[in-house]
Amino acid sequence: MATPAPDPAVVDRAISRAKYRLLPFMLLMYLLAYLDRANIGYAKQAYRAATGVSEAAFAFGAGAFFVTYALFEVPSNLLLHRIGARIWMARIMVVWGLISAAMAFAKTDTSFSVVRLLLGVAEAGFFPGCVVYLTYWFPARARGQVLAIFYFGAPLALMLGGPLSGMLLELHGVFGLQGWQIMFLVEGLMASLVGVWVFFYLTDRPAKAAWMPQEERDALTQAIAAEELEKQSRGAVTFGAVFRNPQLLHFAAIYFFIQISGYGVAFYLPTIVSTLLHQKVGLRVGLVSAIPWAFAILAGSFWPGLAIRTGYRRTFACISLCGIAIGFPLAGHLPPVFAIAALCLVTAGIITSQPIFWTYPTTYFGGVGAAAGIATINSLGNIGGFVAPIVKTWLEKSFSSTTAGLYFLASAGFLAALLFAVLKNPPSATAKSP
Repeated sequence: MATPAPDPAVVDRAISRAKYRLLPFMLLMYLLAYLDRANIGYAKQAYRAATGVSEAAFAFGAGAFFVTYALFEVPSNLLLHRIGARIWMARIMVVWGLISAAMAFAKTDTSFSVVRLLLGVAEAGFFPGCVVYLTYWFPARARGQVLAIFYFGAPLALMLGGPLSGMLLELHGVFGLQGWQIMFLVEGLMASLVGVWVFFYLTDRPAKAAWMPQEERDALTQAIAAEELEKQSRGAVTFGAVFRNPQLLHFAAIYFFIQISGYGVAFYLPTIVSTLLHQKVGLRVGLVSAIPWAFAILAGSFWPGLAIRTGYRRTFACISLCGIAIGFPLAGHLPPVFAIAALCLVTAGIITSQPIFWTYPTTYFGGVGAAAGIATINSLGNIGGFVAPIVKTWLEKSFSSTTAGLYFLASAGFLAALLFAVLKNPPSATAKSP
């Protein structure tokens, strides 16, 4: 006898309860993760001036994080699927926070690169683990909105992190430390403290949620299980099946180009704003750098949700990615006020395209296959974070022009849009294809 379908009204109540319980906390987790990745952009000028780390070594170290991050993504995500998110996420955050804080004492080219490599090992699996964890709690119809809210962590980190990092950079001499050392110590230890909190706060699966009424627990568990059965019918739930699926590389290529643009602006936005304002990176530059990320949050509050509701996910994502391709060149040629507006277009494109993108692989893959596939997409895609600073620096030196680097970042957005335009919906998808 077939199991009766759960009451949609009860499932909706369970989804709403899970959103209020989990999303604010996961948003905080992602905010700290992104802040500890990108804060070297704020520290760049002061750090290099104090330590003598070369521009080439800085570019290599900024990207080195993504090499070890990519190598350890899949095993980390498989461990999360096996052990549970509560324990594994706590481990990730505590360790990465301590290593990030250790950046305060990395004063040579070699030590800078080593700490960045270790940071990649420690943080590997965090983001794809969060995406997989959300598939344990939210059915496909709610996942686009949930991912959009979760993605607010990146612009919030860069919007709030700008003024915070700028303020910390100006605390010279406190405890005998320089401002950039205080910045790394404070922001790294914040992540470790939240990591301890993770262990006591997160719940691995709906069936274990003591904070949810039994009726809602059962209904949500059944709804998620029904989707997993559908994925099994497509054969996309085992480790081997996912890696035999050519769609995996297509997803990874799209994400790779998005990450080139995304980390290009995350690493270099403070420097770009500093150049526009003719001021060194500090509190004022941090405040102005927050403007594009505030605009990205505004766009993210409605654009991905509108894409899901209308069924035109691909079209909306391509528009977002074209915004990246247009915004970067404009930022390199317009006066300061208009250049900041162009950067708002870039950040909005980066933040709105990614939650729409992740609705595709989370619909294709399930079970162990989702853990492996999402980690692989994220690891290969995040190599873009390694490529972006190195190629951007090389182009700017080769052409003796900062705009050459911006055109490179713009081209990545354009290529992502082209690849997204030919992306196929999963066989069972009901969303419109345009």
